Amino acid sequence: MNSYFSITRRVALGYLVILAFCLLAIGYALISLRAHNQRTEQLVGIQFQAFTQLRDVRQNLIAQGNLEKQIVILEDHQLLQLLQRRQNEYEGLLSDITSSPLSDYSEGLPSAMTQYLDRARQLLQAFEQKQWAHAATIANNITDPMRTQLLENLNTLRVQHQLTLDMDLHELSRQSSKAYRLTMILTLLGIILSAPVALTVIGSIHGSIRALQKATREIAAGSFETPIGIRSNDEFGQLAQDFASMARKLAELEQMRLDANPLTHLPGNLAIDRELQQRMDQKTPFAHLYIDLDNFKAYSDHYGYKAGSDVISKVGDLLRKIVDQQGNSDDLVGHIGGDDYVIMTSPAKAETLAKTIIAEFDQRVPTFYKEEDLEAGFVVGTDRDGIKRSFPLLTISIAVTLSENLEHPTLLTISRNCATMKSHLKQKRGSNYLIDRRKQLL
Repeated sequence: MNSYFSITRRVALGYLVILAFCLLAIGYALISLRAHNQRTEQLVGIQFQAFTQLRDVRQNLIAQGNLEKQIVILEDHQLLQLLQRRQNEYEGLLSDITSSPLSDYSEGLPSAMTQYLDRARQLLQAFEQKQWAHAATIANNITDPMRTQLLENLNTLRVQHQLTLDMDLHELSRQSSKAYRLTMILTLLGIILSAPVALTVIGSIHGSIRALQKATREIAAGSFETPIGIRSNDEFGQLAQDFASMARKLAELEQMRLDANPLTHLPGNLAIDRELQQRMDQKTPFAHLYIDLDNFKAYSDHYGYKAGSDVISKVGDLLRKIVDQQGNSDDLVGHIGGDDYVIMTSPAKAETLAKTIIAEFDQRVPTFYKEEDLEAGFVVGTDRDGIKRSFPLLTISIAVTLSENLEHPTLLTISRNCATMKSHLKQKRGSNYLIDRRKQLL
């Protein structure tokens, strides 16, 4: 009996117990890590595939709508090839969506998309036969309402998909917490029996799981740039890379959503700067129209925030309509913010667009005011010094910079040029435009 419980056997038995607990802790951690890794790969692969499909379908529908409007207005048979290409792309997207995760969110989406495709093909056939009046009727009464409904459905699906993704991230965080607790129990038992062995295991698992838990919570809260803090090349390191990849893709989607101005739905500063830089890099001659409303603050103070927002939205619609009708297909209409807008077009179109914008804006200004203010020809407001005085009715100023007049155009030089012309235009009465035709060595 004494031989059975000798020191050697006790040490050996203790070692076997320590080894069993350590192996059990490590094995459970690796299994949990593998499950987490697979779940993350599923989020990155499947969920973002659905995000991409929603984005592509929405962009395709908007592109079809723009082309249909251009063809109806211009009756240009040469644009049909572009429209047909968009419809072919749409048909491919429909085929992908039928077998994609999006079908789990809306069983009626493929059917609605198919119905729209049938009507769009009917419209294309009318265009090809040059039945312009019939095509306009189909576009206005059938395809445009169907497209609007589809875009609303896609927005709803996007919200549902976002909720599902949030739930998946929450579940991933819950599983991480569960794995952390059970692993702690096993490793603590190992610490009791052998501190050196247990400390090695708990140090690796505890630190990694805590980092993943923190990253999961911060990503779910919308902080996509959060560092995960895992630098190893093992499964935890791979999981950290997957988390970082997922965060980058979420940040890209969030940036696309936030860049558009929520009031006018026009491209914002990021899209404007990107388009401007692209044209400068390609050395494509362009005209930069900086558009600003005069006396807008006084108007907004007098009539209230809601009326001011309505004016900003209506001006955005007006600019988009004029550019669609008289501009180029690749022209950009952007909203910097507040009452400032930007149009990028070709130099040949700049003056025509500026004149048309001023004419149509001045024609609409009376609809923004009450009758007594129109008769008076001004509104009473407070200037920047807190002094009450009368302000003229709304006017519009357009500063036009031609890239071909700048030897080395940059974002900064164009911005400064616009600011200089804007100050000059503000000193003149009524709506005005100014084209800087000077050759500048900037």
